[in-house]
Amino acid sequence: MIKVFLITIFLFISIAARENPFFPSEGEKDIPVTSNTGKSLPKLKRATIQLPSYARAIKKVTIEYQNLDGSIENKSTELDNSIDWHLPIFISQSYNDQVIKSQVTKKTKLAYKNIIKIKYADFYTSKNSFKIITKDKLLRDFLLVQPHRIVIDFKRDASFKSYIKKIPNSIFTKIRIGNHSGYYRVVIELDGFYRYKLKTISSGYLITVI
Repeated sequence: MIKVFLITIFLFISIAARENPFFPSEGEKDIPVTSNTGKSLPKLKRATIQLPSYARAIKKVTIEYQNLDGSIENKSTELDNSIDWHLPIFISQSYNDQVIKSQVTKKTKLAYKNIIKIKYADFYTSKNSFKIITKDKLLRDFLLVQPHRIVIDFKRDASFKSYIKKIPNSIFTKIRIGNHSGYYRVVIELDGFYRYKLKTISSGYLITVI
């Protein structure tokens, strides 16, 4: 009787035991590290991403990283923020932001600057605004690409020399003014892709690019 009891206990223990105690049981996560000698990589200091000129908002940031076992995973954070594509996106683990600040142009409020003056109109810029002071009637305005530029026609039967002027450090990179039969044309070249709004003001017209 005791012999039968011992045999039964032995069989029960054999069934409950794992096939191989040196491997993890089902559900346990094994990290297949074969060596504790890791690849020497430089410390992350700072990386930058420059977005194209048609970017206007940042929606998500995704980081792809390598785990201890060599596997690749990624993690994302959802965002919904407007951005200035002129400035780079920084990735850093440094708490010292003085270097970053030195590379980012400080935004300051600028007054309108006169860039061209002709007999019938004055032209001014400030940040993303372009002001045209004139009493002439606006005939039409439209956007062209390659390069991205705003074209504006004003009614006037006049004769004058064509103007071309580059505008340094501005969204509006160049202005061209030419005379045609019954109207003159103003072409404003841009430094990237934009939409624009044109509205009538008391002294003329105001263009805002976004």
